[in-house]
Amino acid sequence: MVQRHICSYLVLSVLLATLAGCGPAAFNVELVPTDQRLEETLVQKDSGLFVFDKIAIIDVDGLLVNRRQDRWLHRGDNPVSLFIEKLDKAAADSRVKAVVLRLNSPGGTVAASDIMHHSLIEFKRKTGKPVVACVLGLGCSGAYYLACGCDGIVVQPSGVTGNIGTVFQTFSVAGTMEKIGVKAVTIKSGQLKDMASPFHDLSAEEKQVLEGIIAELYSQFLAVVRQGRKDLDEPKLRELADGRVFTAKEALEERLIDRVGYLADGIEWAREMADVGKTRVVIYHRPLGYMPNAYGSATAQAGGLGPLINIEMPDWLSSGGTQFLYLWQPGVE
Repeated sequence: MVQRHICSYLVLSVLLATLAGCGPAAFNVELVPTDQRLEETLVQKDSGLFVFDKIAIIDVDGLLVNRRQDRWLHRGDNPVSLFIEKLDKAAADSRVKAVVLRLNSPGGTVAASDIMHHSLIEFKRKTGKPVVACVLGLGCSGAYYLACGCDGIVVQPSGVTGNIGTVFQTFSVAGTMEKIGVKAVTIKSGQLKDMASPFHDLSAEEKQVLEGIIAELYSQFLAVVRQGRKDLDEPKLRELADGRVFTAKEALEERLIDRVGYLADGIEWAREMADVGKTRVVIYHRPLGYMPNAYGSATAQAGGLGPLINIEMPDWLSSGGTQFLYLWQPGVE
């Protein structure tokens, strides 16, 4: 009994110290080991006794960033690392004949989107297995960038996609600091070393440099779309690539996607591409993640009851500063 009170007191003390700013920025109390290999769960199977061929569903949802996404009561994965891990598992299984990317993402950083797209292209090159992208809700910007690496794109009737382009956002608190009598002092090795710092207004030279980077990353996005959507000519693509989003119907009319349909349609199309008959549909996830059917989220439950306590700074404070993004951010100016 005394031991229990001591443990409770220690946990409470650490919690209070952390909230008061006197303790560590983050800590975890683990219920179960969370760093475990992916498991495979059968979510759909055609009738018959001897059905061995598989179609693997790989989830791509949320922000595409190259860092771990921890949440309250939940230890998350690094989206880039998890995506590659799932591709590797599908590549290593000879019974997996095709892959369906189940997309629901507004995009993310340029770097993360590009790594995932490159990994997908390498997967297809090495295995020869067809991949179909199925957008359930959002398939915008970096997520569309990734989808362009697939052999076909399906968007459900209520989904939106597109948002081709690059964005870089920063802010300035220079005016506010001046009003309250605070001055930032920066010692730097070069004129542009603190480019886009919030402590001073963006200069014309800084803006010119950043616009050049944006233009190059935008051209890279266009090249990826052209490679994946070969029936789109350059003038038409540039007309569409002004950052707008498209409904499924509009995207189909503009040849940005191949079909309007649901997850079942994407699975069936992947089966046709692989030229197989009856199949088993599987999803990859961390242990403890129960998948009741093909619409079950593999990433939302990944890690499950891993950390009992996870206290850290919010994403917008711990994201590591300004970044170049392939991201749809409605309502953010």
